[in-house]
Amino acid sequence: MSRRWIQNPNRCSDEYLDGIEDFIEFARRQNPGATRIRCPCRKCNNTLWETIENVGFHLVRNGMIETYSIWNLHGEQLDHASSSNATGMDSVEPIVDHNDQVMDIIEDVFPFASININNEREDDVPTPIDNAEFEQYEKLLKNANQELYPGCESFSVLTAIVELMHGKIKYRMSNLCFDYFLGVFKRMLPTDNCSPKDHKQAQKVLNGLGLGYEKIHACKNNCMLFYKEHKTLDTCLICNESRFKMTSQNRTNKIPQKVMRYLPLKPRLQRLYMSTHTATDMRWHKEKRVDDDVMRHPADGEAWKEFDRTFPEFAADPRNVRLGLATVGFNPHGVLNQHHSTWPIFVFPYNLPPWKCMKKEYMMMTVLITEDLGRSIDVYLRPLVDELKDLWTNGVRTYDKSTGKMFTLQAAVMWTVNDFPVYAIVSGWSTKGYMACPICKEDVTSGWHAGKVCYLGHRRWLPWDHEWREKDKEFDGNTVRCLRPREWSGDEIVEQLNRLDFAPFEKTVSRTRPSTHMNWTHKPMFFELPYWSKLKLRHNLDVLHVEKNVFDTLVGTILDINGKTKNTIKARLDLERMGIRRGLWMNRDSDKARRDLAFFSLKSNDKKEFLKFVSSVKFPDWYASNIARCVNVDRGKFTGLKSHDCHVFMQHLLPMGIRHLLPEDVVKPIMLLSRFFSQLTAKTLRKTDILQLHHDIVQVLCKFEMIFPPAFFTSMMHVMVHLPEEALLAGPVNYRWMYPIERLLGELKKSVRNKAKPEGSIIDDWVQYESLTFCGMTLHDQDFVVQSDTLFNTKITPPPLSQCLSLV
Repeated sequence: MSRRWIQNPNRCSDEYLDGIEDFIEFARRQNPGATRIRCPCRKCNNTLWETIENVGFHLVRNGMIETYSIWNLHGEQLDHASSSNATGMDSVEPIVDHNDQVMDIIEDVFPFASININNEREDDVPTPIDNAEFEQYEKLLKNANQELYPGCESFSVLTAIVELMHGKIKYRMSNLCFDYFLGVFKRMLPTDNCSPKDHKQAQKVLNGLGLGYEKIHACKNNCMLFYKEHKTLDTCLICNESRFKMTSQNRTNKIPQKVMRYLPLKPRLQRLYMSTHTATDMRWHKEKRVDDDVMRHPADGEAWKEFDRTFPEFAADPRNVRLGLATVGFNPHGVLNQHHSTWPIFVFPYNLPPWKCMKKEYMMMTVLITEDLGRSIDVYLRPLVDELKDLWTNGVRTYDKSTGKMFTLQAAVMWTVNDFPVYAIVSGWSTKGYMACPICKEDVTSGWHAGKVCYLGHRRWLPWDHEWREKDKEFDGNTVRCLRPREWSGDEIVEQLNRLDFAPFEKTVSRTRPSTHMNWTHKPMFFELPYWSKLKLRHNLDVLHVEKNVFDTLVGTILDINGKTKNTIKARLDLERMGIRRGLWMNRDSDKARRDLAFFSLKSNDKKEFLKFVSSVKFPDWYASNIARCVNVDRGKFTGLKSHDCHVFMQHLLPMGIRHLLPEDVVKPIMLLSRFFSQLTAKTLRKTDILQLHHDIVQVLCKFEMIFPPAFFTSMMHVMVHLPEEALLAGPVNYRWMYPIERLLGELKKSVRNKAKPEGSIIDDWVQYESLTFCGMTLHDQDFVVQSDTLFNTKITPPPLSQCLSLV
C-alpha cells in the first residue's frame, strides 16, 4: 500500500484520514486481540502504548512520524516492507543491555579511553590526559563494572543510580522521600549490596560525568568577583567591603557575602557531540537545510549569512556552534517574598534542526545570580565572556561520535534574547526617556504628552512623496519631511563608547548621566568578544512582550478600562493644547468639564456583548488556556491574562469580536495589526512577505496616529516598526522570543525546596537533570526525550487557525 499520506501536511484531507484507517486495520490484523499498541504519533514517538482508538485520535491531532514508513513495530516484516501483502509478526521488544550502554556513556565522556580514538588519523592531534580526569574515569568505570549485589547481572551500581535518579527527576520526588526509598531498597537487597545509602552519595557518583558547577564569591556591592587573580583577596578593591560575613570567632568556615554559581560551557558543548543523534543534527544547518526564499531557521537570515562571509574559517566547519543567549530575573518564592530576585543566564545552540532547536534538553544554564543587578550584570558575566573568548580563539578538543574523530570545537554568540528592561541591562542603552528606542537611538521622534514621553513620527518610514507626510491636523499638527533613522554599525558604536567615561560597577554609586552619553549607561562586556562589533544583529526585541504590551494598551483603550486606557483626561487636554481633533476635546458645561466616550471606544452594551463573546469561545486542547476565566462581564475588564493568552487574543479573538462594534476606520487597522502579528510569528517566513509586513505596520501606526491621542504611543508601540527588519536578519520569531525561557522559569520555581537558599536547590536539580538527560540519550534513546518534555510541560504546537475556528 502507498505510504505517501504520512508526508501530507493536511491532516484533515481524505487521503490522510483514509491512510489512518488503513494503518489501524493493519495493526488490528497483525495484533489480533490486542487492546493497546504503540502510538506512532509525533508526540508518543512509538514509545508509549495507547488503546487503538486513542492511537487514531493522536494521529489526527499530532500527525504520524514522517520517517515511520516501515511499520515494523506493528508487525510488518522488514524484508518485505515494500510489499502490500507483508506477513505479520509479533511486535518484539528489543533486548537492551543497560550495562553496555553505561559503558558507552563513560567512553563518550572520557574519549581518551575509547578504542576508536587510540588510532587517530593523521590530521588529528592527540588529546592530553589530565590526572584528575583519569581518576574520575576510574571511579566511574569501577561503579559501572561493580555488580549491585553479588550475582546481579541486570544492574551495575552506576546503572542503578541512573535509573533511580531518572525516576526521581521525572516524578519530582523530594530528597527526603528519595532517601527513604533508597534506605528501603538497601534493606530489601542482600546485605552485601553496593547501592547508595542516600541522595548525596548517588549525586557524587553522577558528578563524575563532568556536568558540575563552581561557586565564585562576589563583592556585596557588585563591584567585582573574587576570581582568577583576585581569588585570594579578602576585601573588595573598589569599595573595601569585606568578602565574608561577620561571624563568631569560633567558626572555622567563613561565609561569603554573596555567591554566584558558574556552570562551565565547554563540557556542555562537548556533550552535544557525544551522542550519535545530536552529533549528526549539529551539522543540519549546513548539510540538510534547504536554501530558498523560505526562512525556516536562523541560518536562513541575513545576519547568519553575513557572519559566514565575515568569518569564513569559522563557517568552514559546520560543527562550530552558533549560540543564542538569554537572561531574565524571576522570584523563586512566588508571592511569599517580593524582594528576592534570581537571575539565570541560558545559552542554546542554533545548529540543531527546527524540531530540536530551543528544546529544554539542549538549553544550557551557564550562570545563576542572586539579586537584581542592573548594569552590574557585566561583573557576573566575566567568567562566561572569558570562556567565550577562549572558545573563539583556541576552541576545545571534542570527540565527534558520529565520525569517531577528534576536532577543535569553536563557538560564537550570535545575539541575545531579552525582554525590554533586560535589553537595556545587556545592551548598555537605557530603554527609558526620550531616546528609549535602542535602534533609532538619538534620532527617534519623541515628545512629552499627557505627563509622559511618547513616540510619534512614524510617517518617516513612508515613501518620501507619500501624501500623509504633508498632512498636519490629521496627525500631530506637523508635516514630516525627514527620512527614517540611519542604521548604526558595530564599529561606530564601539568608537562612540570608547570616547565616553562611565562610572564603576557599584550599586552604591549614583551618578547623573551626562548629556554627551545620550542613553548609554555602560560599555557592554560583550564587545570584548572579537566578533561582537561585526554582527548585524546583537540584541533582539522580544516579540512576546512587545505583543503583550501592545495588546494591553490597545484593549485597555478600546474597552476604556480605568487605569489601562490611554484616553485619559490628560490626553484630552493634551489634544486641546496641540489644537487638533476637536471632537475629542473635553466637553465643558457651565463650570464642569466632562470626558465623553471616544469614537474608538466601545459603548457599555457593546462592551458587554464583546466580553460575552470572548467568554463563550472554546479552544481545542493544548491550543490556549481558558480565557473565559479572565473575563469579568459585570465590571467590563480582563484580569489575569498571561502572555500566551494575549498572543491568542490579539491574533484570533480581537478582530472577530470588534468588527461589527466599532467604526470601519478603527476596525481595519486593528485587523491589519492582528494579521501582522499572526504572520510575523509564523514558523516559516518568506522574504517578500516580510517586506510587505514592514509596509503594513507602518500603515497601521500612521492610521493609529490619526485615531488615538499621542499618549497612546508608548515605546512598545514604536518598536513594532523594527520587528520585520529583525525577522529579515535573524529568521523566524520562535527562535528569538522568551516563551521557551519563561516556561523553563516555571519549572525552576518548582525545584526550590530550601526557601532560605533557593539558588542552591535550583542549581542542584539542574545539574542532575543535565546529567540524566545526557545518560538518557543512550539509555532511553527517544523515550527519555518524551519524558523530559512531559517533565517540563512542553507546549504542543497549535493546530491551524481554520481548524480552530471550525471548533468555536
